[in-house]
Amino acid sequence: MSALFEPYTLRSLTVPNRVWMAPMCQYSAAPDGPDAGVPTDWHFAHLAARATGGTGLIITEATAVSSEGRISPYDLGIWNDRQVEAFRRITSFLDQQGVPFGIQLAHAGRKASTDKPWNGGAPVGPDAHGWQPVAPSALPFDEGHPVPAELTVAQIKEIAGQFAGAARRALDAGFRVAEVHGAHGYLIHQFLSPYSNHRTDEYGGSFENRTRFALEVVDAVRAVWPEELPVFFRISATDWLDEGGWTAGDTVRLAPLLKAHGVDLLDVSTGGNVPHVRIPVGPGYQVPFAARVKAETDLPVAVVGLITEPEQAEKILAGSEADAVLLARELLRNPSWARRAASELGGDVHTPPQYLRAV
Repeated sequence: MSALFEPYTLRSLTVPNRVWMAPMCQYSAAPDGPDAGVPTDWHFAHLAARATGGTGLIITEATAVSSEGRISPYDLGIWNDRQVEAFRRITSFLDQQGVPFGIQLAHAGRKASTDKPWNGGAPVGPDAHGWQPVAPSALPFDEGHPVPAELTVAQIKEIAGQFAGAARRALDAGFRVAEVHGAHGYLIHQFLSPYSNHRTDEYGGSFENRTRFALEVVDAVRAVWPEELPVFFRISATDWLDEGGWTAGDTVRLAPLLKAHGVDLLDVSTGGNVPHVRIPVGPGYQVPFAARVKAETDLPVAVVGLITEPEQAEKILAGSEADAVLLARELLRNPSWARRAASELGGDVHTPPQYLRAV
């Protein structure tokens, strides 16, 4: 059997194949009012299409644990019951297709309160549904970005509690995987990296201090998430800096700590914390980082980043460079990529009976 189409079990959850959908923001929720952060018909159609296309696991976009944690005013959230109820419609449909649904729990930190990317993605203020961002240190992300408010220790503890509250609601909404977003320059990544974390208290300075918040968030989520269901952690394995940032070695060092705190899989990406840094983007360019974690630790890994061809994905798994692959833009181009790959590699995926005439 193709490695790409072998089932994969984490705790009691068995995912039917190793073709997974990476979180991708859609910037399509209401920016304020009672429907702020609530999934819409767009989100239903977007996610349902990938489920009927044979994808093994779907992880929804970065879903904010508070209104101030959104990347943009148009992002999804799970800080209230109205959002939970709207998510249930989607989780119910995915369940009918046999596709586990994961949620990426997130807080944007200093990269919060920005416009939709197709509008330029610049920071927005209160006149455009925006707010004051927060961060480990009062350091703006880039020129033209506001100086964030430096979090107090009490506020840090409060945000960890918001992750726990969001996880409880996610479980109530029907999600089967909780992923903690610790990548791409958002709040947890800001704490991890010495580039963005200049604190001198117990949350800054040493590796142990800079990783403290990440582990506290994992503990908060794991405490309310069922023992039989998995928790993922998305990491940016490197800041792509020669010095002064988060490194691949740091990622390898953090991985066993995450596992000891109840993380079941590391979702490996890179970058996002340093503006204008040069990243050698190319097919599978993040695979070596996942492969190193897999080779040097016992924490399972999934990898994302310009994985576009079935043979390429198969080679990654067959070569033990990762345990699963996450597709992003390729699934925007082709929602039924998994079915195409199964046809080419001799695998098998779920096909709704309405589509059997096309198999």
